[in-house]
Amino acid sequence: MSYQNNETFTEFRTQPRLVAPVFALAVTVLKWGQRQKTRRTLQRLDAHLLKDIGLSARDAHVESKKVFWQD
Repeated sequence: MSYQNNETFTEFRTQPRLVAPVFALAVTVLKWGQRQKTRRTLQRLDAHLLKDIGLSARDAHVESKKVFWQD
């Protein structure tokens, strides 16, 4: 019984080392997805809506052509 408790405790202690990189990866993937969705939406906006948000058609075009990993 003592052996099982030590093994479980050891497994528990090693998990926090994995949490930060996994969390960072998840945040990055979510950010990429949001960028892609936003850029697709930006492509569909007409001149009137672009003016409302302070973008020119050229600015919107340039932004919408970026790949998802570009900031």
